Amino acid sequence: MTTVPGKRAVSDPDLRDRLYELLEHDHLPYSVGSRFVRLIITIIVVDVLAAILASVPEISARFGRLLTVIEVAAVIAFALEYAARIWSIVGHSLRDMTPLRARLEYVFSALGLIDLLAFLPSAVALVVGDRIGVILFGMLPFLKLVRYSPAMRSLLAALHAERRTLFGCIVILTGAVLLFASLLYALEHDVQPDKFGTIPHAMWWAIVTLGTVGYGDVIPVTPLGKMVTVAAIVFGFAMIALPVAIISTAFADEVRRRDFVVTWGMLARVPLFSHLGASEIADIMRLLRSQTIEAGEVLVRRGDAASSMYFITAGEVEIDLPSQRVRLSDGTFFGEIALLRRTKRSGTVTARRKTKLLVLDAQDFHALIERVPALAAHVKETADARLAETASAGDVAEGEIAQAMPSGTRGGDRD
Repeated sequence: MTTVPGKRAVSDPDLRDRLYELLEHDHLPYSVGSRFVRLIITIIVVDVLAAILASVPEISARFGRLLTVIEVAAVIAFALEYAARIWSIVGHSLRDMTPLRARLEYVFSALGLIDLLAFLPSAVALVVGDRIGVILFGMLPFLKLVRYSPAMRSLLAALHAERRTLFGCIVILTGAVLLFASLLYALEHDVQPDKFGTIPHAMWWAIVTLGTVGYGDVIPVTPLGKMVTVAAIVFGFAMIALPVAIISTAFADEVRRRDFVVTWGMLARVPLFSHLGASEIADIMRLLRSQTIEAGEVLVRRGDAASSMYFITAGEVEIDLPSQRVRLSDGTFFGEIALLRRTKRSGTVTARRKTKLLVLDAQDFHALIERVPALAAHVKETADARLAETASAGDVAEGEIAQAMPSGTRGGDRD
């Protein structure tokens, strides 16, 4: 590519696009985006902790100025992040829209409102000098963890998916509160006019009883009132179990759906599967298992039996061959030749940094290439291409094929 000194290359991404990728998508291990995420999370934790400590009079009197400096710094950091997101969002909407509309869509989105609440109320409280407001609004940045926590996003998605069912539970619970409050009002208002003299008074007892809290500050004294209370307690147990079951089931489904999407995205990063159809990729997904190895950890050793094929989705490994060392990174795979030739490993594989892998066991590998001829042909084609390369990851294939080929036949059929 030809470049002009002092000018940006034509293919270089625009600054706005690079900033958007940094804020939204560049979260791979050891990337600039992942370090940015860790910085934001650290600021959130420190800010919330400072707000908590500011509520303690002894700590506030001694370190009040330091806690205020922390709050001001956090407000500035969150405000700058919010401005950067508004500026960089242009051109990255799923729909074709004007810059103004794209920015308004972010501003009024759930995450946009959370980003705004993380700094604006605290900034107002700091300006007017409202200490209680600073402490109270200092808790709001905690909501920003929704953006960086898959578990919290899955829970919110589960609540949103079951919102109609949960609303139905609220309607049923409201009806139960009214029913039992009316019954206790009819049975107890003459005996305890100060506690059951009106239905609103009786509703306090109904809410506490159906919630199985049972404060004991309001209790029936008539036999019929006590019988109604027993029924209310039993019904309250059912009402607690119903939404819990709904939410837990929806949460589990959402986690499985998220894992499916993540695994699909990981497979899409592997060139070996790029030519396959959706049904074939879905078939492969059922056979793969994820594995994470830390920096310096040995995955396989030279001479080990070939039991699996590995796909690198994030990270880097180093393969120590008899003649040289080879490094493989995101989107590459290794181990297929040993499985095809049913030989032992020709090199020792060590993680250069924390690495995420998808693992395909030998038995599943052989069953898969029998079911998917296109995949088998592509694996063999890749093996031939690797064998033809020099000073590359092809030495992995060459070393493993050499184990399976008699000395007099090398250089002949490589399939």
